[in-house]
Amino acid sequence: MTDSANLVPAPVATAVLDHVVRSIVDNPEAVKVEGFPDGDKILLEVRVGEGDLGRVIGRRGRTAMSIRAVVRAAAVRDGVEIDVDFVDD
Repeated sequence: MTDSANLVPAPVATAVLDHVVRSIVDNPEAVKVEGFPDGDKILLEVRVGEGDLGRVIGRRGRTAMSIRAVVRAAAVRDGVEIDVDFVDD
């Protein structure tokens, strides 16, 4: 049996991002976080349900900036640099 956490790039940062975003949105089941290698960094893309993107970004992007700061701090534990992108489908 394989540990699925080893398959996720930056598992601690991904888990923190997932938890924070799910606690902000109205529809936590619709939250999807995917990680991709992006040069020497890991890009974490966040997709949320319809109508929740504004909640995650916040006024003037303050919530998004705060989420990015927390996730980058968590990424230190993973030993990688992180970029967080909030994707509108």
